[in-house]
Amino acid sequence: MFGVINIYKPKGITSHDVVGIVRKILGIKQVGHTGTLDPFAEGVLPICVGKATRLIEYFDDDKEYIATVQFGTATETYDTEGKITKTSNKKITQTEILENLKFFSGEIEQIPPIYSAIKVNGKKLYEYAREGKSVDIEPRKVTVYEIELVGFDNINQTADIRIKCSKGTYIRSIANDLGEKLGCCGHLIKLIRSKAGKFNVENSVQLPANIKEDKKYTIKENAKEILCKAIQNPTAAISLPQMIITDAEYEKISHGNPIKINNKKFKCGDFLILVYNNNVVATAQQKEEEIRVKKVFIQ
Repeated sequence: MFGVINIYKPKGITSHDVVGIVRKILGIKQVGHTGTLDPFAEGVLPICVGKATRLIEYFDDDKEYIATVQFGTATETYDTEGKITKTSNKKITQTEILENLKFFSGEIEQIPPIYSAIKVNGKKLYEYAREGKSVDIEPRKVTVYEIELVGFDNINQTADIRIKCSKGTYIRSIANDLGEKLGCCGHLIKLIRSKAGKFNVENSVQLPANIKEDKKYTIKENAKEILCKAIQNPTAAISLPQMIITDAEYEKISHGNPIKINNKKFKCGDFLILVYNNNVVATAQQKEEEIRVKKVFIQ
């Protein structure tokens, strides 16, 4: 097995849980996800199987989310998982939301939630939080490419916001910070990842397992068949330049040998992928008039 599956992660389990379920269904150890999705969240979670796990670092990192923000309350985790820390009776309008979303567009600095897995001095932030200890958290630069209001419930004071952003962006922080900007508090009550790199929610496949309490699950009938049919060629997920190689070149790279470039004008940038019979067989790097193999995926 070699490829990537666009899984729709259900709410309530971790990304690692999904990896474990896929491993059990497919009977293969080499399984990995391309980017963590919190248990609270649901949506697109690309899963690589076989040697395709070694391609994860080359996948596009940009993400898109539909975030539902509840105004009027703030929590310690910035979502529904934490205790309420602040409340407000202020009612906001759609116009106010639209006026303040502009502050979250482009390159912004955000302070990650104290309940996150980021390490400070070798220790995860949520470990400090659970111990009741304070710690200085450095702001991080992230990029929000697009942010727009797609729905507003004036009565319940909730807003649905579409956010397209770079890797490492905390949507929970945006929800909390937007509430602060509006002077009414806010926290995340629902999060759907609608896109991850080149994968979108419309083409995702439901995880063929019934999730029960305490993360216990039962595998659905024909689960292996469902996942095997959903395995995609990883070439569709990688934006690196592609080079179609010949039989002779395939023989060379299978032994880790470089390929000579006959066309001196050939320029591919830092990295490229080598494709043989429509399959990714290696990642490589151009060095002057040679293509030097970095990782080989011969099946």
